[in-house]
Amino acid sequence: MKNDTPLLKRMRESRLFWPLVALILIFIVDGIFAPGFFKIGILDGHLYGNLIDVFNNAAPLMLVAIGMTLVIATGGVDLSVGAVIAISAAVSTVLINPALGNVLIENKILAANTTNTALWIVVLVDLAAGTLCGVWNGMLVSRGKISPMVATLILMVAGRGIAQLITNGQIMTVYYTPYWWFGNGFILGLPVSIYIVAVVFILAWVLVRKTSIGMFIESVGINSKATYYSGISEKNVKLFAYTFCGFCSAVAGLILGSYIHGVDANNIGLLYELDAILAVVIGGTLMSGGRFSLMASVLGALIIWTFTITMYTFGVPANALLAGRAVLVLVVIILYSDYTRRVLNKLSDRKGIQHGATS
Repeated sequence: MKNDTPLLKRMRESRLFWPLVALILIFIVDGIFAPGFFKIGILDGHLYGNLIDVFNNAAPLMLVAIGMTLVIATGGVDLSVGAVIAISAAVSTVLINPALGNVLIENKILAANTTNTALWIVVLVDLAAGTLCGVWNGMLVSRGKISPMVATLILMVAGRGIAQLITNGQIMTVYYTPYWWFGNGFILGLPVSIYIVAVVFILAWVLVRKTSIGMFIESVGINSKATYYSGISEKNVKLFAYTFCGFCSAVAGLILGSYIHGVDANNIGLLYELDAILAVVIGGTLMSGGRFSLMASVLGALIIWTFTITMYTFGVPANALLAGRAVLVLVVIILYSDYTRRVLNKLSDRKGIQHGATS
């Protein structure tokens, strides 16, 4: 009788396994040392608590991670997502603000809660700006044959300068309350940002799992030359991945700009490119490209923010947060190393042999 692959081994090979294990371990630590972490209350019909904060604060990162997943799956990387967030947020903020650039705004104008531009136009322009940034990156990589790291580094460096030019170097503030809804509103007690992530995730999942696009992306990441000789346009696949990543970054910029009621071009979306890459790696997508899981990347983003809020809950100073994340990166690298996988597979096989001998 043939030995079937053990269930545990199949679970370990799933890209969702280790992210779920990491998330559960963090929750166990929270349950032991900070039982109040899971407390959820209701205020003015809205749910609040650490768990709600995790999903709300992680929403922009989850969006960027979804787009970054497709880019990394092609064997590339997008270092400009933070700058694209800044550009998108700057565009929407300037469109809403009654006075542009260095024009002095009187308090009576700020208190008027009005805008010169319809909100739906603001949203469309925000999304268009980020998407065009993605097209720019995709053209450089796919048509210009520039290394993804170098191509996206151009916009990473120049993007914040562009955002500062849009805002004329000022920290812009928005007093138009309908705009605040994207980052601060609630639907059925849950933050609007969670619903936005769900819509974008479903859109991405349908595109990559219900059409051939997902297979093309994985094929390009595994062997781009073989994909080309198979008749698949490698250039268009990469262009789509970077364009969609720009779109996801634009949505994240909309949420972040709405959440803080404005934009600081120097700081909004700062280091999001590193967190997004970490979220995708935690989700099991290899930096060399190939197979990917959108859900695992979303879980990776949740792990990062759960870990962050856990550290704040334990009273860890903000200046020590990067050191804590370094430990998280180290653990992820160890878990996904070939050595760890070989050791776990040997242990599993040994237990399977012992079980077969006793049965």
